[in-house]
Amino acid sequence: MLIKQLSIFVENKLGRLAEVTKILAVAKIDISALVISDTTDFGVLRLIVNDTEGAHNILKENGFTVRLTDVVAVSISDETGSLSTVLEVLDKEAIEIEYMYAFLGRKIGESPAVFRFEDANKAVEVLQKNNIKVLTEQQL
Repeated sequence: MLIKQLSIFVENKLGRLAEVTKILAVAKIDISALVISDTTDFGVLRLIVNDTEGAHNILKENGFTVRLTDVVAVSISDETGSLSTVLEVLDKEAIEIEYMYAFLGRKIGESPAVFRFEDANKAVEVLQKNNIKVLTEQQL
């Protein structure tokens, strides 16, 4: 259950983030999750959207450098220690996490977290074997 994530390279310049979101809004593409990290000159905007291919194409047409990446989303219960439990499962199986981000849950008691793994398929197998709910794009 891999999910396609867009990674967009955005200049650290006033209005560039607004430009990306405007392009997607005009194309009627909804953003489910996002995170941005920056360096001195550029930021990397990571998005999960309802139309990955459409977003990829329209952003490239508008001059943005865009990459598609496989990520895994899991459901983390809203209880103390829940994230730690998931991370311990992955650590025990030597699954390396390249990065992760979480966003506010849409259901009471549950918050999705998105992970980028070195070996995403192995991570899905380990998570499911340990009864950790792996989410599809539709469930986000």
